[in-house]
Amino acid sequence: MRLLEDATIAMERMEGNDNLALLLGGQHRNPFEILGPKPIGHGPQPGVAVRAFWPEAPQAWLVDGRRQLRPMRRIHPQGVFEVICHPEELAGQPYQLRVVTRDGRILTMHDPYAFPPLLTDFDRYLFGQGCHWEIYRKLGAQVRTVQGVSGVNFAVWAPNAQAVSVIGDFNDWDGRCHPMRKHEPSGIWELFIPAARPGHKYKFRIKACDGSVSDRADPYGFTAEMPPCTASIVADLDGFPWQDAEWMEARRQQSLDRPIAIYEVHLGSWRQDPHRLHGWKNYRTLAEELVEYCRKMGFTHIELLPISEHPFTGSWGYQTIGYYSVTSRYGSPHDFMYFVDYCHRHGIGVIIDWVPAHFPRDGHGLRRFDGTALYEHEDPRKGEHPDWGTMIFNYGRNEVRNYLLANALFWADCYHVDGLRVDAVASMLYLDYSRREGEWIPNQYGGRENLEAIDFLKQFNIKIHEKFPGILTIAEESTAWSGVSRPVHWGGLGFSMKWNMGWMNDTLRYMRHDPIHRRYHHNELTFSLIYAFSENFVLPLSHDEVVHGKRSLLDQMPGDLWQKFANLRLLYSYMWTHPGKKLLFMGGELAQWSEWAYDRSLSWELLQWDTHQGVQKLVADLNRLYRSEPALHEQDFVSEGFEWIDCHNYNDSVLVYLRKAKNPDDFLVICANFTPVVRHDYPVGVPRPGFYREIFNSDSNYYGGSGVTNAPGITATEPGHHMRPYAIRVTLPPLGVTILKPEK
Repeated sequence: MRLLEDATIAMERMEGNDNLALLLGGQHRNPFEILGPKPIGHGPQPGVAVRAFWPEAPQAWLVDGRRQLRPMRRIHPQGVFEVICHPEELAGQPYQLRVVTRDGRILTMHDPYAFPPLLTDFDRYLFGQGCHWEIYRKLGAQVRTVQGVSGVNFAVWAPNAQAVSVIGDFNDWDGRCHPMRKHEPSGIWELFIPAARPGHKYKFRIKACDGSVSDRADPYGFTAEMPPCTASIVADLDGFPWQDAEWMEARRQQSLDRPIAIYEVHLGSWRQDPHRLHGWKNYRTLAEELVEYCRKMGFTHIELLPISEHPFTGSWGYQTIGYYSVTSRYGSPHDFMYFVDYCHRHGIGVIIDWVPAHFPRDGHGLRRFDGTALYEHEDPRKGEHPDWGTMIFNYGRNEVRNYLLANALFWADCYHVDGLRVDAVASMLYLDYSRREGEWIPNQYGGRENLEAIDFLKQFNIKIHEKFPGILTIAEESTAWSGVSRPVHWGGLGFSMKWNMGWMNDTLRYMRHDPIHRRYHHNELTFSLIYAFSENFVLPLSHDEVVHGKRSLLDQMPGDLWQKFANLRLLYSYMWTHPGKKLLFMGGELAQWSEWAYDRSLSWELLQWDTHQGVQKLVADLNRLYRSEPALHEQDFVSEGFEWIDCHNYNDSVLVYLRKAKNPDDFLVICANFTPVVRHDYPVGVPRPGFYREIFNSDSNYYGGSGVTNAPGITATEPGHHMRPYAIRVTLPPLGVTILKPEK
């Protein structure tokens, strides 16, 4: 009787302090003050009051440690229940609650408010400092077993919210059922829910300071519903049987003097299945088909357009909502793990596009997440991107920086990816990027550099290379920013490599000229060698060059049908012999006529024509040659790997140069003729005598060319030419490249 009186007094005191009103109104910051087991009474036999809140339930029981049912009294008509127990009645296994729901169902569950928090003070401290590198194992929806009870621990950062609750399949999406506890001062809300399981859909219901309520996807969620649905889905990333240990160990020792030929892929449109939704294939099927194709074509890496979750398919993944969610369009997290594992077991690396530059405005995403500018800047001059209509991350906020840095590490850790290509780096580096005067705020020194973003990029590169030796970080950076691919301790940004956008723009502009006019634009070809070794460059012919009215690469080439194909073969041959690693977007090797479209398959039917087959064969042979000839890849980033023989013959639009391996006796002579005129007996100076075998000719009949070759080769004799002691007299194929190698 005394325990009941004590409980009643405690309840009245709780009502007097408005705690109950806050709970019922969905505004309580620590529902554990009311719910769960609470000691009551004094003296030698204290009691425990167990309180539960199940909205509008007519009846509830406690299933104690002895598996006995104890009816709970309803102490508030909205569904607050209580039962008074002696401590020994709750001994043994954790107690459970049994309720009759308002629709008559009977549910039995463990009480979420009987479990202690799983986040430690140290976790919260590290997150607040911006250096919790495995925060993805703490926040979000973590499958856990606590005190022998399995469930899911939910945690979300929303420091300015009035209240946060978890809604999902396990509580009929009722925001009153599972209010979360706020950890001060970190701003993290947390709750362990035993009723939740992998596969359950969920969101966070956030009540902002202004009283508005929004349902948000989990920023740290591991997977999500298929768009246009927007809920996160509980997923357990553990348990995948990785078999790529040999690859992962070998990757640690790899250097940048190896061949890197990247096949850039959009998974949804590479090769579609007409019997599946939108034609999308599963990651597992794609792995087997892509690996077979890449091995046939000789590519060393696959680079995927963003595979993090994005609501609008037409953004190609570049407007990400779920940075930790692999998109469900092509399968589950374990399906994507299979994709990476299969690639590794067959000798193919996997690079993913990563987009830390901006995020979209979608209402279930990061924008004004807790009712305030949390992940972005409040001032639109810093927080909004004028071109893309997206939000810009606040890189100076520790928790936001931690979110992004840990995300990069997450893909390397949990999915074993071999590289991250960072999108739109230029937009991060400059405060005035794509802004007019008065639309941007200078930094503290009055400059245009975004100091916080620069520090973020440096920290990203330091940390990921430290934790995952051998991983590649590649910057899409389109300005003359110095030292993008130089180590941070040398004053650089620390990327492994940088896309050579200057080479791409100049070369494509040159190739679009009618050959009769190319003599007036010769410097567009030769200029790239002035700065070719200032960075570790990747030569990209990416998806951006075949969309938005730019036309396909084949269609950009001038001339009649024969010249278009010859020019495309010439472009690829020049690219593969130019210093720098290689990247080609899918479909380029098929010589597609149409621009790339994200919602339809590549034009595989074109391979019935010899001309298209010829381009595909040419790319495969260029990759084979690139991988087998050290002169084409060992010294891509140093001037010792390249030497002009003749760069001044603009009248004939001819370039002749050497590519050199580390072994000084190992070199290749490359002759490129950018006109449709055959040039017979063209003198080329070479460094030593002997027989020079023709090991490649882009005009070969095998590739659909006219068959003007130097097979099997040419003997170098005196007198020399081009200030070299010996010379060979080469027949230059029309719109073609020939590669000659001296025999020992």
